[in-house]
Amino acid sequence: MRREGYRWRESCAREEASWSVKRPPFRGSAQRAGHARPSRLIAWIPVAFASLVLAMSGSAGAQASSSILVVTVDGVITPVMADHVREALDRAETEGHQALLVEIDTPGGLDTSMRDIIQSFLNARVPVIVYVAPQGARAASAGALITLSSHVAAMAPGTSIGAATPIGGQGGEDLDRKIVEDAASYAESIAEERGRNVDFAIDAVREGRSIAANEALEIGVIDLVARDRDELLRELDGFAVELAPGQSITLDTTGAEVEEADLGFARSILQWLADPNIAFLFISIGTLAVIYELANPGIGAGGITGAILLLLAFTALSVLPVSAAGVILLVLAAALFIAELFVPGIGVFAAGGTVALILGGLFLFRGPIGVDPAALWPVAILVGGGSLVLGRVAWRTRGLVSVSGTDAIVGARGVVKQVDGRDAQVFLQGSWWGARSRSGGLRRGQEVRVVEMDGLRLIVEPEDAPGVGTSGGSEGGDR
Repeated sequence: MRREGYRWRESCAREEASWSVKRPPFRGSAQRAGHARPSRLIAWIPVAFASLVLAMSGSAGAQASSSILVVTVDGVITPVMADHVREALDRAETEGHQALLVEIDTPGGLDTSMRDIIQSFLNARVPVIVYVAPQGARAASAGALITLSSHVAAMAPGTSIGAATPIGGQGGEDLDRKIVEDAASYAESIAEERGRNVDFAIDAVREGRSIAANEALEIGVIDLVARDRDELLRELDGFAVELAPGQSITLDTTGAEVEEADLGFARSILQWLADPNIAFLFISIGTLAVIYELANPGIGAGGITGAILLLLAFTALSVLPVSAAGVILLVLAAALFIAELFVPGIGVFAAGGTVALILGGLFLFRGPIGVDPAALWPVAILVGGGSLVLGRVAWRTRGLVSVSGTDAIVGARGVVKQVDGRDAQVFLQGSWWGARSRSGGLRRGQEVRVVEMDGLRLIVEPEDAPGVGTSGGSEGGDR
């Protein structure tokens, strides 16, 4: 056994010696290691890059999840505002914000727009916080139900909530009762879903009940009262929100980044138009501009301006709760103002149109919104007085032509006041006339002579034009 062990060790030694002769161990291995290191480094570059990308995306996701998206609802609840709120909620969900904060101050609005917002809140995948602010704000009518539908409801001191009775008056007492009962059951279901005071929700609809912030907190209508946004975020820290049965989220609002969801330029214009005072002003001034065009046909500036203002007014009416009685009164007012241009009298039609315009402004909008009396009375008086003056001017012009004939006009001198190409407005014998020059070249302030009449439109030539005589008539004119 010893001899066999000795032989085995001797063979191992010879094997080792042969290896040392054939392959120098240190130089060859060093060369192989030198080639392996760059290859391994290159192989690790994609792995390191992927790890960096994942780390950055994880950091961005953590930052987004700690932020809060804020949307402001200020004014009437319209389809424009409903689209804005729904878009902000979608953005909060897709961008990974931990919550959507809705700061609201509204007198109410359209029922369809309110239901669109509430439906999106009830199916939201992120917590929705409705905050009635700033101090002195209100969540009335549609705003009250929107507040009840949120996951977390808060109010600032000095604010109020309630008065959610729908306005009917379009189909009789029985239909109005059905509308109220439908709204009451809808409010009840929302309050039950969010665990809020059901009795208040029903009373706010049936009886128009409205309460202040402190009372709302005491009876379980809202969850907390906060003076401003900073205090609200401090109070919300650690607040547990149940998005769905078995799915609860705890808010972490300490030092949370706040991001504003702007309304945007186009929606800002549309929402600005959705103002009862703006709508009434555009209707009134647009009607007056059309009356001016009818009284002084010519350039068409009045008609174009009136058409634009009326289109903007109709856009505003399309997103506001409008009553049929108010619209009929406005149409009657416009008809009476136009009648003042064609029927002689002592201003009866203008006075009647003014009364109809005032009543139309009072009854035009339903619900808690309406035209401010500070805007209603001055605008109505201005339009009525303007139609009266324009009626006198138009009647005087027609009377001058019918009594004296064209001989009293042809050859008369006037002054150009406005010019639009070959069309112009000429002030002649105390009246405004639409005029046209066959040769062109009219300019503002230029003195012209009438050479012909085309209905109530004057055909004029400049006083210094060749062939225009000095004693009147059109004999020397260029025919």
